[in-house]
Amino acid sequence: MLSIDPASLSEKENYKFLIGSIIPRPIAFVTTMSANGVLNGAPFSYFNIVSSNPPMISLSIQRAQGRQKDTARNIIETKEFVVHIVDDHNVEKVNKTAASLPPEQSEIELAKLTPENSVKVSVPGVKEAKIRMECRLEHSLELGGSDSSGCDLIIGRIVQFHIDESIYEKGRIDPTGLAAVSRLAGNYYAKIGEIFEIERPK
Repeated sequence: MLSIDPASLSEKENYKFLIGSIIPRPIAFVTTMSANGVLNGAPFSYFNIVSSNPPMISLSIQRAQGRQKDTARNIIETKEFVVHIVDDHNVEKVNKTAASLPPEQSEIELAKLTPENSVKVSVPGVKEAKIRMECRLEHSLELGGSDSSGCDLIIGRIVQFHIDESIYEKGRIDPTGLAAVSRLAGNYYAKIGEIFEIERPK
């Protein structure tokens, strides 16, 4: 087995090891509002659950050459955002939002996604997602310094769930109906495959 010190590697080499090893990764499609009222959207696969009581999620948003991405800056400034689960029906449109656009241009318009008003936050979500979660900023942390290796860790508290009725039954979500997709390395994605059950020990 290879044994490698990450301090001896470049950022790109560490990145490739991480995204190739930690798979599959759920994808959050995040909408935010800029100070100028532009609705931005971007996908992130450094995303997961933090807590269920209260319900919180995490996003890690890598900086580009030390500069905050629009999503991180908008969240920190407005304290609100909406997270959508990416599925096999919306992944093509969501992928278009990964394009590098100036802050004054909306990725939502570029991808021809449909804005949908939120209930408890001012940031709209998009209609094309089967699950969306309205969030308020709980905490943000700058990690790794302000150089190109830095990132913004965002903890969001979910204040409203929106779930498509077709995938909801008795308080549970049907994973096959949701058809969530996940990120692998490079340009590769994965769909839900075989589902199996293992009983947890008592």
